[in-house]
Amino acid sequence: MPQTDPRSAFDTATAVARTEGGGLTTELDPGWDVGGGILNGGYLLAVAARAAVLESPHPHPVALSASYLHAAAAGPATLTVTPGPAGRTLAHSAVVLADAAGPAVTVQATTATLTADAATFSSPMPTATPVQDCVSIAENAHLAPSSVSVPGLTQRVDVRLDPLTAGWALGQPAEEPMMRAWLRFADGREPDALALVTFADALPPTSWAIGVFGWAPTVQLQVLIRALPAPGWCLVEARANEIAGGWLDEDYRIWDSTGRLVAQSRQLARAPRS
Repeated sequence: MPQTDPRSAFDTATAVARTEGGGLTTELDPGWDVGGGILNGGYLLAVAARAAVLESPHPHPVALSASYLHAAAAGPATLTVTPGPAGRTLAHSAVVLADAAGPAVTVQATTATLTADAATFSSPMPTATPVQDCVSIAENAHLAPSSVSVPGLTQRVDVRLDPLTAGWALGQPAEEPMMRAWLRFADGREPDALALVTFADALPPTSWAIGVFGWAPTVQLQVLIRALPAPGWCLVEARANEIAGGWLDEDYRIWDSTGRLVAQSRQLARAPRS
């Protein structure tokens, strides 16, 4: 009788295995796309972070800086981890994720040991609509513009849009490119450090908030993991500072169910064409 894989969809999709020759391989899952078969940048970074942790004396990613060289294709991929300086509290490494077309993502990774200890100071969670009163993207596929295919990512990550920042979905774009949403994995897997890496790039482009639709391919993504998150929903807020010259920047902040800031990210992407 076939064995049922006890791992979550996320753990299966980000699994990294050692080869007989000592290298690392993975199978990039097509179900984590953001439309048109393009794999989500946060998902790809989580795969690379898992490889960095596998080759590190420390268990958690705390700082990641990724450059995206081309749109990685679903299917077999290799990971090359080059160790850097390492000490008792942290270690550095460089990770290259390559598919059949060559290197797709390069990452500078820092690993350490995170805790859930109380913070000396934590940026307060903003007031948000309760999750039960928010709008599920997965259950409302019509919210996406007709020109954009429904992402597979929305079936893996349960995104509940705060109506206060989702006017764009009702034909009422805002003046400010900002979104807020509650996130968790659709299969109930609780968040951890690697989950936060994916959550740091899981919302629609912030340009949608002001009515500028289309996909925004990530060019560079930096993620900081500040603490181990508590179980439950995470609140994610994304904001763009400027959309100009064909470029879009986004700053993410992520709070766990206790209201603690547990992750931050900043990315540079190509702006959708209006």
